Amino acid sequence: MVRMQIQFSEEQTRLLRAQAAQAHVSVSEIVRRAVTQWAAGRLDLPAGERRRRAIKAAGRFASGLNDVAAKHDDYLADAYRS
Repeated sequence: MVRMQIQFSEEQTRLLRAQAAQAHVSVSEIVRRAVTQWAAGRLDLPAGERRRRAIKAAGRFASGLNDVAAKHDDYLADAYRS
């Protein structure tokens, strides 16, 4: 293994320690698992397959609103206020 020094915020440190305690492993093991999971998600699918899936997902969800293209900024602002 390669030793690395990284810095986390106080909140990240609290979350990492809590997860490590719950799983009965070290914080380093939690970080290794997270990196492995992240890398698997990025590398499992070729770019073409990710693109195909994104195109297939486009338009599959309906908001029920007919003016989203024209009023998208208003809807976004409302969402951030909520």
